[in-house]
Amino acid sequence: MSPQTRFTGRQFVFLPVCASTNTVAQQFLIKNEATEGCVILTENQTAGRGQRGNNWEAGTGLNLTLSVIYKPVFLAASDQFFLNMAVSLGVADLLKRFLPAGVLLKWPNDLYFLEKKLGGILIENSISGSTLQNSVIGIGLNVNQVVFDNPNAVSMKQITGQNYALKNLTEVLLECLEKRYLELQQKSRLQMQQEYWNQLLGFGEFRLFEAAGKIIQGKIVGTDEYGRLQLETEKGLQTFDLKEIKFLFS
Repeated sequence: MSPQTRFTGRQFVFLPVCASTNTVAQQFLIKNEATEGCVILTENQTAGRGQRGNNWEAGTGLNLTLSVIYKPVFLAASDQFFLNMAVSLGVADLLKRFLPAGVLLKWPNDLYFLEKKLGGILIENSISGSTLQNSVIGIGLNVNQVVFDNPNAVSMKQITGQNYALKNLTEVLLECLEKRYLELQQKSRLQMQQEYWNQLLGFGEFRLFEAAGKIIQGKIVGTDEYGRLQLETEKGLQTFDLKEIKFLFS
């Protein structure tokens, strides 16, 4: 593996099989064996974790399942959602190179192609004082798999009919991630936030959601300073955390 990066992927660990690349990455941090940009990659993740405690479904050797370790000590703990934005945009940058128009970000950090789930991100942060210390970024992308238990899942191959070389995709992904990570350090965060909003699934559209056991209609207008979703509803502007709202698809 030889991505054109400064540090992302320079320390590279491949495991033919593991329960969770995020768990392995956490173990490297505990043992103080991880440099910034360390990548843990497997072709068979047996217990991948997603948001809301869900399992991540991935066929052996068909998809991208990896974790990247960053050390964003420049970010205040209260600003950690900006890391989510940077990573989400980085993965979207990769997908846009290989797929037709239709790549979207589903709040807070899923990758969609139109109304189908293409991938997911799980970021686990550790905090020291008021700043971030370490971030383990787990990424799963559906690449060459064509059969899923989840009817809402889709892969790159299903979209284009092409097979993709996982090694090449991994290298490009690491390059895209590092570019956005460096932008997070150097550029206006408000600019990154607006770019993230513009690519959100449902941004500026009235859609159906489930909140507090009820179906509501709302228009996504952005996220607040803590990364919570902001909806314009009949009750005015409402703010929701991850566990408080669910997208409803037709």
